[in-house]
Amino acid sequence: MAALGKIRKRGVALVCIIGLGLFAFIAEEAFRSCEATKNQQRQQIGEVLGNKINVQEFQALVDEYQDVLKITQNRDNFTEEELNSIKDEVWSSYINEQIIQNEAEKLGLTVTDQELQNMLKEGTNPMLLQTPFVNQQTGRFDVTMLTKFLDDYKKASTNPQVAESYQSIYKYWQFIEKQIRQQTLAQKYQALMANCLISNPISAKMAFEGQNQESDIQLASIAYSSINDNDVKIDDSDLKAKYDEKKEMFKQEVETRDIKYVDFQVVASAADRKALEKTMTDASNKLQSGATPSEVVRKAQSQFPYTGIAATKRAYPSDIAAKLDSMAVGQTTAPFETKFDNTLNVVKLISKTQMPDSIEYRQIQVGGATVEAAKKTADSIYNALKAGADFEALAQKYGQTAQKQWLTSAMYENSTTMDEESKNYLNAINSLGAGELKNLEFAQGNIILQVTARKAMVDKYDVAVIKHTIDFSKSTYSEAYNKFSQFVSENKTIEDMEKNAAKFGFTVSPRKDLYNSEHNVAGLRATRETMKWIFAAKEGEVSPLYECGNNDHLLVVALTKVNPVGYRSLDGVKDMLKSEVLRDKKFEQIKAKLEGVKDIAAAQAKGAKIDSVNQITFGAPVFVQSTGASEPALAGAVSAVKAGDFSKAVVKGNGGAYLFKVLKKSNREGVKFDAKQVEAQLQMQATQAARVFIQELYQKAGVVDNRYLFF
Repeated sequence: MAALGKIRKRGVALVCIIGLGLFAFIAEEAFRSCEATKNQQRQQIGEVLGNKINVQEFQALVDEYQDVLKITQNRDNFTEEELNSIKDEVWSSYINEQIIQNEAEKLGLTVTDQELQNMLKEGTNPMLLQTPFVNQQTGRFDVTMLTKFLDDYKKASTNPQVAESYQSIYKYWQFIEKQIRQQTLAQKYQALMANCLISNPISAKMAFEGQNQESDIQLASIAYSSINDNDVKIDDSDLKAKYDEKKEMFKQEVETRDIKYVDFQVVASAADRKALEKTMTDASNKLQSGATPSEVVRKAQSQFPYTGIAATKRAYPSDIAAKLDSMAVGQTTAPFETKFDNTLNVVKLISKTQMPDSIEYRQIQVGGATVEAAKKTADSIYNALKAGADFEALAQKYGQTAQKQWLTSAMYENSTTMDEESKNYLNAINSLGAGELKNLEFAQGNIILQVTARKAMVDKYDVAVIKHTIDFSKSTYSEAYNKFSQFVSENKTIEDMEKNAAKFGFTVSPRKDLYNSEHNVAGLRATRETMKWIFAAKEGEVSPLYECGNNDHLLVVALTKVNPVGYRSLDGVKDMLKSEVLRDKKFEQIKAKLEGVKDIAAAQAKGAKIDSVNQITFGAPVFVQSTGASEPALAGAVSAVKAGDFSKAVVKGNGGAYLFKVLKKSNREGVKFDAKQVEAQLQMQATQAARVFIQELYQKAGVVDNRYLFF
């Protein structure tokens, strides 16, 4: 009872303690939940129609597409630029797929399994011809080959070693099937949109006449350039009025940013060049004196290896190939510079010979318990062949077919390495005449080789090439880095950067409308961190120093303006508006000057240039030589004036103001109106117009692109 009494006395305190404990527990769980949500958000690469995609999901799509391209293009890897292009294609495809799928669901459009099976049976879809299931005799997709493969794949799944060989083709087929479904669904949707835009015989007749009725005119023109810009007064009210008129043109769907930056490329110093020139001169002298080419090339650390195999010009860099025909055999060049790849080069032409570009040969491989046993057997076979024995019969005796095969120069001349045995083997094939034999000894046995045919004689060159990039030294880079670092540390504002850049020998460059979907800043590689900074910074901030490019560029960026989603401000588009207003005011001056003009002679008296322009149609803009501009408005105005009449109003064009007299109207010869044919053309145009709906849907899809944070 005493204990209960104590509890009652401390009841309020206990309730508070328990409450705080419960609050701490709930708060901890809430904190964990918030952290989990933030982690998920950090992994989100983008969003379409509210559907979020994380970096792992997107990377899986990229990997899938890469695997497909490796199969179709027979590639092992891709350059950085190619990978960026692949990521862009995958992202664009993902967005379109999401948009079409969303619209299709609203309309009840689907692609059923039965439809897909029917397409496979027909085999006419172009994507099917990109699969391995094409009958080589008919050149058509064969669904039975696909069915057999899928059955074999299921059976092979129980054997991991066999299944692995099927896996890449199976994944490739899954990709093709998915693409066909998406493509078919998109075609259904676009067809539905296109059929909302119908044609009729009346519109067909008008379209035909617009394309085929030609007008010959006398044209009076006064170019806007005839009026000095300084003689035209433009004030802010003019710009505001034009801005209001053209405001929809300045709607921005995606945020962009304006920057100013300093990019400095580190290059080799005079001392660096001098050291490299000495190395190259020493190498040139050694080659000229007869030193072993492979050793000289290796010690000089040439970027182009020496294999000792004669090759065609296409095997050598273009700057090297350009020198070969002007060199004498045995000649060695002095070091020379190639600007386009920033290298110093030395070339020695060791030999130049006429050799076949393609060689047919066959061989018998000879092994044995020991090297001596193999040599003895090989000598026996070689002597028998020299005595007239049948090559194929002897090959069969030793369990080989001796099948003839072709070797072309392209199959080996671009090799970057060449061991001694491979070199001896290739030299033997290249040097043997048709029908000649050779017994080649190798570490693992012998090869009896016979050349059976030679064709396409070409010039081949044995060349020692020393090619070395003119690189900067560590000390040169360190000096440049310290100088650039000092500039960045002493100039923390945009104004200071611009004021002091020239003192350091730097240049400040502007860049407007940088999108976060771009893959680099200032055209430089390895600028992802810079991009992340730009889209996280505030106006007026200056970035830290970034090392980028091929480890040879130093970069600092200042954020000058954020262009948010919405309408561009008047100040941001003043330059463009000024040119529009300038044209309008010049037109008004010319129009007033031509007031009351009723014929060509009167227009000429007012200073207009007179030209004859023929074969003008409503369906195409006319190019006016005197003003240097394409003028669709003039083409439209001419179509509305009868033959023999003079234009009633001055036509406002892109390059000037115009009056004209229609001399003649006629239809193109040999062209007859076919209502059905023209309606079909209009329907095709409607189909193309329907694709514009996708862009409209894109703008409404709430697309968020955060790829720059990850790639």
